[in-house]
Amino acid sequence: MSPSFGRGAMTNSWQDMQNSECFLIAGSNCAEAHPIAMKWIHRAKAKGAKIIVVDPVFTRTASKADIFAQIRPGTDIAYLGAIIKYIIDEKLYDEFFVLNFTNALLKINKDFKFEDGLFSGFDEATKKYNYSTWAYQLDENNTPIKADSLDDPDCVFQKIKEHYSRYTLEVAEQISGIPADHIKLIADTFAAAKPGNILYALGMTQHTTGVQGIRCYAIIQLLLGNVGKAGAGIQALRGEPNVQGSTDMANLNANLPGYLPYPTNAQVTLHDYAVSFGSVQHKPLVALLKAWFGKNATAANDYGYGWLPKNDPTNMPIQPQFFNWMEKGQFKMLFNFGSNSSVSIPDRKMVAKGLSCLEMLVVADIFNIETSRFWEEEGLNPKEIQTEVIFLPAAFVYEKAGTMTNSSRLIQWKDEALKPLNDCLPDLDILDRIFKRMRELYAGSNDPKDAAILNANWDYGEHADPFLVLNELNGYNDNTGQLTSSLAEYLNAPIGTVSTGCWIYAGVTPPGKNLADRRDSSDPTGLGLNNEYAFAWPGNIRVLYNRASCDANGKPIDPNRELIWWDSVQGVWTGNDGPDVIDKTKGPDTPEGKQAFRMNPEGVGRLFTASYTSGVSSSPVPVDSIAAIPVRGAGMVVDGPMPEFYEPIESPTTNILNPNVPTNPMAKIVSTEFGDPKDYPYVLTTYTICEHFCAGGITRNIPWLNEIMPEPFIEISKNLGKKIGVKEGDFVEVSSIRGKLKVRALVTDRIQTLKINGEDAETVGMPWSWGFASLNPGPSANNVTMNACDPGAGTPEYKCCLVNVRRA
Repeated sequence: MSPSFGRGAMTNSWQDMQNSECFLIAGSNCAEAHPIAMKWIHRAKAKGAKIIVVDPVFTRTASKADIFAQIRPGTDIAYLGAIIKYIIDEKLYDEFFVLNFTNALLKINKDFKFEDGLFSGFDEATKKYNYSTWAYQLDENNTPIKADSLDDPDCVFQKIKEHYSRYTLEVAEQISGIPADHIKLIADTFAAAKPGNILYALGMTQHTTGVQGIRCYAIIQLLLGNVGKAGAGIQALRGEPNVQGSTDMANLNANLPGYLPYPTNAQVTLHDYAVSFGSVQHKPLVALLKAWFGKNATAANDYGYGWLPKNDPTNMPIQPQFFNWMEKGQFKMLFNFGSNSSVSIPDRKMVAKGLSCLEMLVVADIFNIETSRFWEEEGLNPKEIQTEVIFLPAAFVYEKAGTMTNSSRLIQWKDEALKPLNDCLPDLDILDRIFKRMRELYAGSNDPKDAAILNANWDYGEHADPFLVLNELNGYNDNTGQLTSSLAEYLNAPIGTVSTGCWIYAGVTPPGKNLADRRDSSDPTGLGLNNEYAFAWPGNIRVLYNRASCDANGKPIDPNRELIWWDSVQGVWTGNDGPDVIDKTKGPDTPEGKQAFRMNPEGVGRLFTASYTSGVSSSPVPVDSIAAIPVRGAGMVVDGPMPEFYEPIESPTTNILNPNVPTNPMAKIVSTEFGDPKDYPYVLTTYTICEHFCAGGITRNIPWLNEIMPEPFIEISKNLGKKIGVKEGDFVEVSSIRGKLKVRALVTDRIQTLKINGEDAETVGMPWSWGFASLNPGPSANNVTMNACDPGAGTPEYKCCLVNVRRA
């Protein structure tokens, strides 16, 4: 979503779902995995909203659907591409929105092309793209050239139309297994109901084409004008209540908090960083450095920029690659907080091999999970493993205070409900004690690499007060010595005079207040905005890109769902929500006032993710405007400016669209063994269940949950059960080229045999929450899964691999 809209977050909120007229739920079983979402979906359904569910399995969510389509795992782009083609061919798109709020009219480089499964610029040796031909045609001012109409052959709209001309309903049926008339029904139903809402979760992300699948959603919503409006948008349903918060704080090694690019060894100085990423990234980085190093960060020493270790782009493994790199000696020590990789990593035999090569492993968790006792697994010899393992007992979620930021970007404060028992500590206290002890050990060092530790502004109290951490994230104004009062104050302050540990959180704790702790659930508009409940980043805006909810004159398009509007008397953007605009004083007739996607350099939503950077104005934003920093260069999608269908890395069939490039040419391949469909004819998809959470480290230690769901299983169709002679409850062996396991079979109507390229195809499904430890051990589905990852996000393809199933 970030390359499409400018931000990677969910566009709307949980309670906003009640405003929708139609839902496309594809890649999510929210009835079980996100019940809060389902609560609001049910409210919309009670008012007449339609529900469309696309899933490999007839889930509990599907049981509430008006339209259900069973799909072969990993083929979403095929049917979504057909829907894109259908919307364009039948002129179902919102022409005003497309012309004014997307890059449809912008002209693309004449050298751009797509041939034989590859976009222009692909380097076969490096398996990477050169993006130069994906650029816009520019005028003398470095501004994209705009076509006179959507019929111009060079414009983005025509590039999209041409690209998806191959994606007929019939082709999509052959690939996905969804009947052509059913795909047409989905397209007609979703396009007719405005506003329409798309929900996805791991069912879309866990593919080697995951990012591009989500890009299809973005293209559909931009074409239909379903972004920036109440009840519309794309909702990324995070798997835990603080996943959004963890990404905000830069849980990925290419980011710094607030989604700033992490400096590499090519940006030796702060000036180098500014040149590479623009002045708009320079300011929040300086503010971050001031938060981290306090008075030690001065203009004279580049605000401590030199103390940051720099990334080496040639040596940056993603998490699924870590364990192989441990074998190579890349890592000597691992801190493992809140993760159970011995269960959760695909092709998981590589995890134990990697951990066995470490000098030290430190695990902080509530229970003694599989990762903290990895050497106990069958087949390993503890005498040969020299890894020193230290277990730190951690406090449970209810035993610690702090904030959690949910999928709605809602930063919510919570107090400690219970005192931790038996010397268990919250994660913050564990890290605080380790850091303070480390700094004592480094005292007096003159080694440059130790300077960051010695100069850090680390003072959260004797017992690590999480509210002081939140204040640091909010930031301080050097001129007043006070907490910054708003995002606008931060934006208007000169560089080097404010600090913030995460610039998008500015305003969450103004002087004397903790807005994350607000619990006023009043909703005078009836739109579910709840502006006085907690604090949503940025600037408490509840619906992102809400300028797109207004017409050319700044008036709300939907009189029943008014978010913001231009007040011509006061000369300001105002409304029921915080206006997501560059400058609240710039009217709809100004260049700034026309932009709905201010985080993109073009100011519009991106149907085609062109390679483009824009100039940046140095003029300050008015103090009374809630505005975020525009991005100088928009994020690229590394494997193509438009989504293209590729088969999963392990597939039971050929790619009829791209026979010479059947799989994503840029996929990050970690596993070394891949199965032949002749030996492993069935597609396995994995999923979670209501009774166990993620890797099961907590829930498999709760007796009553184990009583409800005592063991893992594999779901197979009745056709497959008959074919292999398996009845309900029989034990079966599930095997791939990478491993095998033994579980009971659930023979069910929830999965049906599909017709793929003229042949019968079977999908089987397994929950993945088991491992060898806990009160309820069981075989792990990740014995057989494949470690191959999306090239952009690094997410493994958990949702499809090839297996065989036979009676045990």
